[in-house]
Amino acid sequence: MAGKLSTHVLDTYHGCPAVGVAWALDFLNESGGWIRLAAGTTNADGRTQQALLQDDALQTGSYRIVFEVGNYFKEMGVAQSDPPFLDEVMLQVGLTAGQNYHVPLLTSPWSYSTYRGS
Repeated sequence: MAGKLSTHVLDTYHGCPAVGVAWALDFLNESGGWIRLAAGTTNADGRTQQALLQDDALQTGSYRIVFEVGNYFKEMGVAQSDPPFLDEVMLQVGLTAGQNYHVPLLTSPWSYSTYRGS
């Protein structure tokens, strides 16, 4: 069954794609521990270079995507509290094999939202 998981990050403070946001993808195993599957940074369009998971790599289960938005806004020169109000944003989602998921992050230094896209 073909399926995929993709993401992108939009900087709602500046109104543009968030370039260079570090992200990590983890999977919750049967023992209750998180396993790191992939990590990287967003490209010039605020996206990952390729799907985070595709085809048989996307298994039914719980996943989390962690975005380092605090570092991103610091690098962008945005004044933040110390510690930053939002440092790491974690989106924990339950996915089903064979389905297509697009899980974007829309963020500012003080807020974020997401939704299930396709």
